[in-house]
Amino acid sequence: MFDPKRPYRRAPQVALRPEPFGALVYDFTTRRLSFLKTKQLAEVVASLENHADVDSTLDDVGVVAGQRAAYLHALAGLADAGTIQPREL
Repeated sequence: MFDPKRPYRRAPQVALRPEPFGALVYDFTTRRLSFLKTKQLAEVVASLENHADVDSTLDDVGVVAGQRAAYLHALAGLADAGTIQPREL
């Protein structure tokens, strides 16, 4: 279960390719291609491993309070898909 109080990272088998709309996401294990639809979401996913938890990542990237719930929902979906995963501190 996704917990924004925990530290996360992009899964090692997942590659991000920046695009004007956000990023392409490719999982080398499942061979699944998906999309991050905003540049800010792509920045959040790329920088998760540099922060103590998801909340501090959102703060650092500048996700405003009104968008926070949508970003947490998107990140929970990415965790369910295996695009991001919990990590140890």
